Amino acid sequence: MAQMHFYVPDDFARLIRQRARQANMPVSRYLVQLIRNELGSGWPEDYFDKVYGGWQGAEAPRTRPGETEDPRDR
Repeated sequence: MAQMHFYVPDDFARLIRQRARQANMPVSRYLVQLIRNELGSGWPEDYFDKVYGGWQGAEAPRTRPGETEDPRDR
């Protein structure tokens, strides 16, 4: 794992430490979380397979189990 060194204004450093404490995280882990949120590369490869129901693509039914018609057709 790479190490990075950088400088921030004192007021930012205080705020970062405070927020890390509130999140019950070490400062380094808190900063990694912030960076990941900002630089994330989109959806993880298997995201749609893991969400509720999973991605079914174009062949997905237009009704839910137990429904007799698509409400958009009303």
